[in-house]
Amino acid sequence: MAHTNSRADIEATMAIAIEAAESARGFSTPNPAVGAVILATDGTIAGVGMTQPPGGPHAEIVALRQAGAAARGGTAVVTLEPCNHQGRTGPCSQALIDAGVSTVHYAVDDPNPAAAGGAATLQAAGIRVTGGIGSEAASRGALRAWLHKQRTGRPHITWKYAATLDGRSAAADGTSQWITGPAARGRVHEDRAKLDAVVVGTGTVVADDPWLTARMPDGSLAARQPLRVVVGTRDIPASSRILDDAAPTLHLRTRDVHEVIDTLTDLTDVLIEGGPTLAGAFLAADAVDRIQAFVAPAILGAGAAAVGDAGVQTIAEARRFSRESVETIGPDILLSLIRDSGPGVGRQE
Repeated sequence: MAHTNSRADIEATMAIAIEAAESARGFSTPNPAVGAVILATDGTIAGVGMTQPPGGPHAEIVALRQAGAAARGGTAVVTLEPCNHQGRTGPCSQALIDAGVSTVHYAVDDPNPAAAGGAATLQAAGIRVTGGIGSEAASRGALRAWLHKQRTGRPHITWKYAATLDGRSAAADGTSQWITGPAARGRVHEDRAKLDAVVVGTGTVVADDPWLTARMPDGSLAARQPLRVVVGTRDIPASSRILDDAAPTLHLRTRDVHEVIDTLTDLTDVLIEGGPTLAGAFLAADAVDRIQAFVAPAILGAGAAAVGDAGVQTIAEARRFSRESVETIGPDILLSLIRDSGPGVGRQE
């Protein structure tokens, strides 16, 4: 007799699929980072998969291959509606049908017209299908940037900065290493390896000579590196570390935020990691979708502010964001904030 999975069982399994999807972030670009879990008829996990690099199998295929014969009569739990089109790989909806699964639960409808329709195909084949399970967590997870790109046609842009309690990103003498502790810095490197690009201004390159690479805890380079983007009309010193061959580098000789975004339009997940001038410019252009603020329990009292002119003259024009999460990372706090949908602050798409 087949095991009957409860709602709680499926939600717990979806959490595993969401975690698996995180492993595909960056590596799957431009495809969405999807996670999938196959439950055998007795309710045990038979396979777990995540989207492979372009041209490789999708999450469902990886999970089905791992499950083998145990998939027949079982349940598939997927973070995104199984695709319904033939691209470099076949449709996942048909693969699930061929594998003989009896039920499919997915979190988020596929917004891409070319790939959508998998749920209807599965239902037409007699498979029970439920959508919306864990949709909020899945949308805020590895799918966040891809869903934004599908919705707006432009990359998802996060501004990351580290500051003291009084909002300083450097001391009065210009020193800034290190405001936050090793755990927070480790988190930054972990995230960099999942990004498409990291953007800084020429001022930051000249002042700090950043490397902008993703590094492992032992200091070695991560397997995947983001594109390093420098914005500004100044020349970059030939000795700058950002010009080495550890990762590709693009110098955009412009101060126009929208020109930068247009140049990076083929990318999905972009991080602004520059100084106060660049951050202020992106905020003034209303081009920041999320903020990751690493706040250290320290006071400097003087020194550079974390952000410069953001085009705000009165309190009514404040760029407001909503709290999404608060994490403790070592001695520091990470505030994750998303664009506020209140009046007068949302970008018109």
